[in-house]
Amino acid sequence: MTADPDPPQVFAVVVNDEEQYSLWPDARPLPPGWRRDGFTGPETACLAHIETVWTDMRPLSLRRETAP
Repeated sequence: MTADPDPPQVFAVVVNDEEQYSLWPDARPLPPGWRRDGFTGPETACLAHIETVWTDMRPLSLRRETAP
């Protein structure tokens, strides 16, 4: 039996100041303007988490402008 040449990659769910979500490789430093939301795991689990928490795709600034 051979070893898996590509071990599963762990991702972090990240969010910016506009509350837009993305995935980022967990071992890499975050780009400016992004912070971790606390969830890490395989790509599919991270995408499922994002679907749960990112319920309004509009940027935060737009949501504030259009709030009643």
